Amino acid sequence: MANLKEIRNRITSVSSTRQITGAMKMVSAAALRKAQDAIIQIRPYATKLHQILLHLSSNAEDLELNPYTRTSNPSRVLMVLISSNRGLCGAFNSNVVKTAHRYIEQNFAEVDSKKIDFLLLGKKSNDMLKNKGFNIIGIRTDMADKPSYEKVSELAEQFMTEFTTGKYDHIVLVYNAFKNAGMQILTAEQYLPIQIESSEQAGLHHDYIFEPGKVEIINGLIPKSLKVQLFKAILDSAAAEHGARMTAMHKATDNATEMIKDLKLVYNKARQASITKEILEIVAGAEALKH
Repeated sequence: MANLKEIRNRITSVSSTRQITGAMKMVSAAALRKAQDAIIQIRPYATKLHQILLHLSSNAEDLELNPYTRTSNPSRVLMVLISSNRGLCGAFNSNVVKTAHRYIEQNFAEVDSKKIDFLLLGKKSNDMLKNKGFNIIGIRTDMADKPSYEKVSELAEQFMTEFTTGKYDHIVLVYNAFKNAGMQILTAEQYLPIQIESSEQAGLHHDYIFEPGKVEIINGLIPKSLKVQLFKAILDSAAAEHGARMTAMHKATDNATEMIKDLKLVYNKARQASITKEILEIVAGAEALKH
């Protein structure tokens, strides 16, 4: 059994750790509230924008001339992984990497691995993929902590240019979508070419007069929709990160509390055993003096 000093040192160490994890939990909770407000605000806008595109493009012919709808067999792929810059958030980042691997196996099994590039939005995904033979073409650490629509818009325009010029024929986003503080939904969605599912109801009861024209409006809305889609994914990931970290720190704090409880029990038992041993030694010494 460990001596009393060692147990006291462990109790002190775990108590310090509990204070740190408790403080980090509070910080993450405050950051989560702000990030949650941001994603809740943009979701209705993104949903409505998608609905408008559905109404406008109820016929497949409306999208034939749009450069962002070009479909072909995948030969050059860009995987965009949205992770965090910091750890201590459970399996948040590792799940993004695993989801990307699974998506590639399911959808791009016939594509040469040398023609699958990775753009990493977040430092942690790079820590997991570096030195493993993947084609990492870039790392952006300026979007995970404080997402900016201006920066995201520039990145979306870069993606659109690379797609329309034929550098990539498929671009995929992989990220954690925010559901609530304790749950994130791993998401892998095709960013380009765009997939607008025509609906029989989409074109019903919408007798619009288009000015300057239906095709022109669609061509103007699609780039805006792509920018909003990317911004929404980054905001989703930011909120999910804070939720995952808050949950992880909450569990760590609870575990530290249980460990302190167990260590105090061990300490009390060791102290009791030490006192009993001393009493026995005194009694034995007293008995020896009698003789």
